[in-house]
Amino acid sequence: MKILYFAWLREKAGTAEEEVVPPAGVQTVRDLIAWLATRSPGHAAAFADLGSVRCAVNQDFAGLETPLAPGDEVAFFPPVTGG
Repeated sequence: MKILYFAWLREKAGTAEEEVVPPAGVQTVRDLIAWLATRSPGHAAAFADLGSVRCAVNQDFAGLETPLAPGDEVAFFPPVTGG
């Protein structure tokens, strides 16, 4: 699974992207976030406030209960505003 981090999430996680193989219990975006937060203090900081994190799975906006599959691309980014 490919994980992408954008903006301040990238800074806190300490990487722009990583390839991971989550444990079998990771079935949703919420599960993935919980697991990623255990990988390092930076990851934990990136996901400390889920209200400030948006997600896309395979380039489609996704919620916390969105199911995941091996090989998915998951991107995390802050809320985006336009003008």
